Amino acid sequence: MNMLNFYVSEKQQLAGKPLHEWLLEEAKALGISGGSAFRAIAGYGRHGRMHEDSFFELAGELPVKVEFIVDDEHAERLLSVLRDRNMRIFFMRTRVEAGTV
Repeated sequence: MNMLNFYVSEKQQLAGKPLHEWLLEEAKALGISGGSAFRAIAGYGRHGRMHEDSFFELAGELPVKVEFIVDDEHAERLLSVLRDRNMRIFFMRTRVEAGTV
């Protein structure tokens, strides 16, 4: 199994919707059984600019992590969709053990 994480900004959009929402919908359409999006309280990216959640900052620039636990086939299918669209989204793919006890 793989943990497939994508890191996007709240303000990024695709097809008229937030990118994190689009990723979740695309994964569901590909048969991926579950996914989650997590909004950060603070973070910075490759440009080094700090973004923090505060009462006054409503710009929607905080990082969002979109996470899936998938087998190799589903991970490749989702990554292939993104490559075919020439999208540049930072991702991290890690081998994990998943199950229920």
